[in-house]
Amino acid sequence: METIALRLNDDFGIDALTYDKVVVHDPAPHEVLVRMRAVSLNYRDLMMVEGRYDPHVHKPLIPCSDGAGEVIATGSDVTVFRPGDRVVAPFFLNWLNGPVTHAAAASALGGAVDGTLCTDRLFPSSALVPIPENLSFQEAATFPCAAVTAWHALVSTANIGSNDMVLLLGTGGVSIFGLQIAKLRGAKTIVTSSSDEKLQRAKALGADHTINYKQHPDWDAKVWELTQKSGVTHVLETGGAGTLPHSLRAAGTGAQVSVIGVFTGMEQSFNIGPILMKSLRVQGIYVGSKAMLAESLQSFSNAHVKPVIDHVYTFEKAKDAFHALATAQHVGKLVITFP
Repeated sequence: METIALRLNDDFGIDALTYDKVVVHDPAPHEVLVRMRAVSLNYRDLMMVEGRYDPHVHKPLIPCSDGAGEVIATGSDVTVFRPGDRVVAPFFLNWLNGPVTHAAAASALGGAVDGTLCTDRLFPSSALVPIPENLSFQEAATFPCAAVTAWHALVSTANIGSNDMVLLLGTGGVSIFGLQIAKLRGAKTIVTSSSDEKLQRAKALGADHTINYKQHPDWDAKVWELTQKSGVTHVLETGGAGTLPHSLRAAGTGAQVSVIGVFTGMEQSFNIGPILMKSLRVQGIYVGSKAMLAESLQSFSNAHVKPVIDHVYTFEKAKDAFHALATAQHVGKLVITFP
């Protein structure tokens, strides 16, 4: 059969993406064929399409890591899924549980292997996660990268609770999921943004404190003021090299700083003094495993909490979704749906 895929071919750039027909073979014994119903966008997807993430990425490439859909066929050895089942794929096809390995890291959708921005796609049955009944395709599609990243940082490696104060930079997918996860687990939160409108939306979602970093360029000092000079216990550092020095200063003694994003770049010299003097734990978070995806989905399902979707685009308008992502005017996630 054929799938219609939005692919990156010769040139980088959103407007260089083309709708192509791609042959999809019948499922091998351990494979599942999924009719894609929804895909969500991450900043990594934009960087990949623009050539800023990996200028040597193989082409043609089907972008996007996050997708949910319906099983339409299974291989002869598949027993856990059947046609009609609703499923979501993890960011890494081969990172199922436990610590990440080099081999697992080489199975990232939309980069190392073709992604989810297509009408139909084959997956190894071992990778897929069932979608809880009270979550839609669109909602489930927002989890594999952003929710799992926040879950990995705040739950899998931190087990945050009511005694914690979490600093969240910005109002993109990871930060908003981080806010929701923190509230689910009783932690307090501080959210930063350059937009008062976005900060109001964060407040409506349960943020305890907000900081407009344009009004407070030294926002780490404001964090110390809000925490009675104790600092935060956890930071979701989505900004990158440009914001990391502030995050280190905002962190309290023994805090955990999870480095996740690269919005402000990847290279910058900074003072390592806060890491040493405050005994900080600075860790890199590159999404997470299938097990973390299943845990985060179930947690939201059990609590009847919905992910925040800012806008939904049809597959025919997928390029518009990428352009919207580039403007960074959204709060939460942007989603693309299929007929």
